[in-house]
Amino acid sequence: MSGSVLVEIDGAVATVTLCNPEKMNALNLAMWCELAAAMTALSAQDTLRCVVLRGAGEEAFAAGADVVEFASLRSTPEQARHYGAVTQAAMAAIAACRHPTVAMIHGVCVGGGLEIASVCDLRICGDSSRFGVPVNKLGLVMSYGELKALVDLAGPAVTREILLEGGVFGAQEAFTKGLVTRVVADAEVGAEVARTVRRVAAGAPLVARWHKQFLRRLEDPRPWDALELDESNACFATEDYRIGYAAFAAKAIPTFIGK
Repeated sequence: MSGSVLVEIDGAVATVTLCNPEKMNALNLAMWCELAAAMTALSAQDTLRCVVLRGAGEEAFAAGADVVEFASLRSTPEQARHYGAVTQAAMAAIAACRHPTVAMIHGVCVGGGLEIASVCDLRICGDSSRFGVPVNKLGLVMSYGELKALVDLAGPAVTREILLEGGVFGAQEAFTKGLVTRVVADAEVGAEVARTVRRVAAGAPLVARWHKQFLRRLEDPRPWDALELDESNACFATEDYRIGYAAFAAKAIPTFIGK
């Protein structure tokens, strides 16, 4: 079976590559499983400060799920239930990653590819990138879990438009719809992602993790309890706060240690 998920770690930055270039990096079921496992493992590594997700090559981030295998693995409601549990586990692992995540988007980013990008913290694409979820042309329904990621990112009105029309649209329209963070020239995607990663990794890693945790908690309408409220004060007991404060006072650049 073709396709794999590759992980490369360079210092405090991990790069996760969806690698199935012959099919524009469409994910088969095995790749969805590998993606979930990779993101779960990376989240547990305290030394990381950022995770980049990308597709192999520059033609596609990911062209969704590998539809060819649906005939054998997703052709009945029972099979679809299992398949959906696997894909949603991968989405959840990306969303729950403690470290900031950046989607590096070259080319096509549709269907499941857009779902993956939508649960990343930042999304940077080239000006020729293409987006959409044309599942209405397959007679295929997005699950609640898949829909939530798009709704959280772009809102219900835009999600409704994307799904009901089933169109594929360009990068500037994706930016207008709130689907991407920045659009740059195709040749500048890698450099812009590198600059973004440097800015993210230069910040205090504990602070980034707390901010991600707090933002997820804000999606829950329950009132905050006293312990949760006090957790926002925990940063004052960290060595990184002392480093950051001292650097601010000295008008110097801080070097955080993640403690």
